[in-house]
Amino acid sequence: MTHLLVVEDEPDLLSMLILNLTSRGFQVSSATDGATALQRAAEQHPDLLLLDLGLPDIDGLEVIRQLQVNEPTLPIVVLSARSSSNDIVLALDLGATDYVTKPFEMAQLLARVGAITRRPSSDRRKEVVRLGDITVDRDTRTITHATNGTHTLVHLTPTEWRILDILLDRPNALVSSTELLTSLRGDAIHTDASYLRIYLAQLRRKLEPVPSQPRYLLTDPGLGYRFHP
Repeated sequence: MTHLLVVEDEPDLLSMLILNLTSRGFQVSSATDGATALQRAAEQHPDLLLLDLGLPDIDGLEVIRQLQVNEPTLPIVVLSARSSSNDIVLALDLGATDYVTKPFEMAQLLARVGAITRRPSSDRRKEVVRLGDITVDRDTRTITHATNGTHTLVHLTPTEWRILDILLDRPNALVSSTELLTSLRGDAIHTDASYLRIYLAQLRRKLEPVPSQPRYLLTDPGLGYRFHP
């Protein structure tokens, strides 16, 4: 049975979430503050975490930061009244899988949770991909840039890593914008496709020899993106 950890300090909403999720066959545990959420995530190893950002003790963004260190493979769906694009992008860059603004339709949330929990877990073998002078080690999650005999580490955000993983898994294949957004967020309907252009531009600045003339991370205008080895 899929185990969800719901972190919400509003009693009525918490009760509604537990009721709807258990009725869909999920095992549900809960926490009403950040410290308890971190403790239960470490002890219970849930399959997915639903996280309110406005917690009474620790801001939800800090909870995401700590979970990225302690539970890096745990999918996190943010539930928040913070609806600015800056808040959304920050949460996603810190490692959240999806972001749902309050108030929300329960059917929409259940659809997103279902899409995320249906994804197969990945037991990826060690794989090293070279992009010119840049080496991507997908097992250790490190990227190094070799220049003039020195090796410099390249930092990617969790969202950038997820996009890169999806593209590297399918060399030369077109990954549509809709498919890429769905892989990242659970569905593409409520996500602005312009985020992809921003993230791909960031990836090219970090990984391409000439970012304005990409060699490896290509755009098919109006269609999507592809990795060209």
